[in-house]
Amino acid sequence: MTKLLVVRAHPLTGETSRSMQVADKFVEAYAAKNHFDKIEELSLYTSFIPEVDLDILNAWGALANGANFETLSQEQQDKVSRFNELTQLFLDADKVVIANPLWNLNVPTRLKAWIDTVNVAGKTFKYTAEGPVGLVTDKKVLHIQASGGVYEGNDPASQYLKMIFNFIGVTDYHQIFVEGMDHDPDLAPQIMAKGFEQAQTLAETF
Repeated sequence: MTKLLVVRAHPLTGETSRSMQVADKFVEAYAAKNHFDKIEELSLYTSFIPEVDLDILNAWGALANGANFETLSQEQQDKVSRFNELTQLFLDADKVVIANPLWNLNVPTRLKAWIDTVNVAGKTFKYTAEGPVGLVTDKKVLHIQASGGVYEGNDPASQYLKMIFNFIGVTDYHQIFVEGMDHDPDLAPQIMAKGFEQAQTLAETF
């Protein structure tokens, strides 16, 4: 069974968030086309997404030095377990959709924390004598991003995500940008309509 993981990096829902509205349209069209695929949703603002903090760094250090997992504090165990669970959730997916707003030319902090669970040495990339090599060569990834200005994929956030997924081996990478709604509010309905059309079209073949 093909698995689609939908990562929602916005505290708002499709009722008000433009990036979530386009994501909703894509998921709706994808589900209509792929009746037997499993679609799993991960909302980064309603789920526990551990940051790489002092607890995790100390836990990793202890484990690397031979400590048993049970000797870690309960908080360390919870964070490391959830971190590993999120890594595996990504690895188990055949296709991944990430939807987010562009905030101050960057990704939301929760999305950065999730990316840290995806960019993991030994699991999604490995070090070699010739340099790092991506291990994720069998996934499709779609990035949906909404922004008030127009950047055409040249903003730091979209460049960062594309670089990370290319780094871990993803070559089947797609982008939908819904942008310019604040720059020209009168055109917002047309901009959104174009985004919905792109989402609908891509869902047919994704």
